Amino acid sequence: MHSPFPGMDPFLEAPDLWPDVHTRLIVGISDVLAEKLSPRFIVAVEQRLIVAEDDSPLAPGAIIPDLAVVTPARPGVTAPLDANYTAPTLIEPLPEPEVRERFIEIRDARTRRVVTIIELLSPANKTPGTPSAIAFERKRSVVFESRTHWIEIDLLRAGTRFEATAGKSDYCVLLKRGTDYRYAAWFIDLRDPLPTILAPTTADFGDVTLNLQQVFETAYARAHYADAVDYTRPVPPPPLPPADAAWVREQVRRWLDARQQPRDAG
Repeated sequence: MHSPFPGMDPFLEAPDLWPDVHTRLIVGISDVLAEKLSPRFIVAVEQRLIVAEDDSPLAPGAIIPDLAVVTPARPGVTAPLDANYTAPTLIEPLPEPEVRERFIEIRDARTRRVVTIIELLSPANKTPGTPSAIAFERKRSVVFESRTHWIEIDLLRAGTRFEATAGKSDYCVLLKRGTDYRYAAWFIDLRDPLPTILAPTTADFGDVTLNLQQVFETAYARAHYADAVDYTRPVPPPPLPPADAAWVREQVRRWLDARQQPRDAG
């Protein structure tokens, strides 16, 4: 089933949902582009690992706990009435200050040169002062000085944004061609469908189109977000303007009514 909204679903911006949404969108984008660019180009999903200092801030939900402290259970602690049991080992998750971020590279299949980088922003990229934001901004600056194309997809209302696109819309896609000093941008508001953007490659091959709305709808359906998301809860921060908040409530009401009708008829 489709989302209640014509474009980006603001409920999917929740910190506990976004990592899954991010992964599914990255994979969806790479799959679509691979179909269009193979065999001339390789479309690869890459991952960078950022380790924070102990006192560095990290965005909520950015830490991935993959280590644990293992300790034997102490006899007598919350023991059941029947004490004739084998004491278990207690495993306590120990979050490491690590951020893992996935992005896409389009490479020339013959030379292996990276021709285009596609970044789908996460909260950590948009939180000033975090190791992730610092590393991301450094990477962006380096790519901007190169002949590699850069696509930055921002489907999060919270956090900071690149200065050339800040404050102009709820969501945004930025394209910086390696052959042009200017920026191209697609500004997207909450009520808009996601755009079909251009993904540049080499001069002889040209651009290919990427329908972000189609990618989003495919990811939404495959993840069964219609069943997983509680649309009766408030929209995740930041707060919406009153007119948009009222529009969201009406969209959700109609969507819930439409889901209920087949059940009532049955």
